[in-house]
Amino acid sequence: MASGFFALLDDVAALMDDVAVLSKVTTKKTAGILGDDLAVNAEKASGFTASRELPVLWAITKGSFLNKLIILPIAFLLSAFLPKVITIILVLGGIYLAYEGAEKVYAYLWPHTKKHQKQTKKTQHISNTEVVEQEQAKIKSAIVTDFILSVEIVIIALGTVLNEVLLVQIMVVSVVAIIATVGVYGVVAVIVRMDDFGLKLVKTSAGRGFRFKIGGALVTALPYVIKALSVIGTLALLLVSGGIFVHNIPELHAVMVAWPALVKEFVVGLIVGLVAVMLWNVSAWLIEKIGN
Repeated sequence: MASGFFALLDDVAALMDDVAVLSKVTTKKTAGILGDDLAVNAEKASGFTASRELPVLWAITKGSFLNKLIILPIAFLLSAFLPKVITIILVLGGIYLAYEGAEKVYAYLWPHTKKHQKQTKKTQHISNTEVVEQEQAKIKSAIVTDFILSVEIVIIALGTVLNEVLLVQIMVVSVVAIIATVGVYGVVAVIVRMDDFGLKLVKTSAGRGFRFKIGGALVTALPYVIKALSVIGTLALLLVSGGIFVHNIPELHAVMVAWPALVKEFVVGLIVGLVAVMLWNVSAWLIEKIGN
């Protein structure tokens, strides 16, 4: 009896060790999407009054947990009964990620100035009701974006452990999903409150000394931090999507063989993304013409 119990403990320990190792590997593979998730949500959770930043972020976090509660069971069922669908979803998600990354590059090189001016005019002289509506719209937008990114995180994580038994798949992917939500939104909370903490240091420093310099640096650094995260997130989107295509489409294995893997994945992601952006823009233009 005792030997059987200890044998069971050994099996559990071995299982948890496998889960820990695979979770580490899987988290590394999803780091690119986590970086973009972090950049997107830091941008969406900022720009509110100090008293509303954390409530908005908490609403987005709850939405993120709900997203994963919906996605995880569906992903596990597909893995158990239709594993080939996982690869198809992975590639389709890769196209979306490539589009997102390339669209940011396109928007940077050819900014939509007229559209931006219209949006700027709309945000001036708004009532409290409109402020609340804008806040709710921003929360919904963040949750929708999180849903799409969560699908990719879960599918990439699942693709990493697809050859493992179902129990290991469930445990590893669930751990990664929890780490993704807690980690991303925890860091976002620190980022969006960074300027408020810096402002407090400035106010309590009597206008001089170490606290004054640190506080001023934190206040000044926030927009640059968000911008840097956006750039890193864009690069991550193109690299992650390119990696998905290279590793899941056999025809791409023979392309650019002599190139370093990182460069190859970036170029493939960028090319697919630019094609997706072009097709989307042409489709939007045709629909607009037909509508008129």
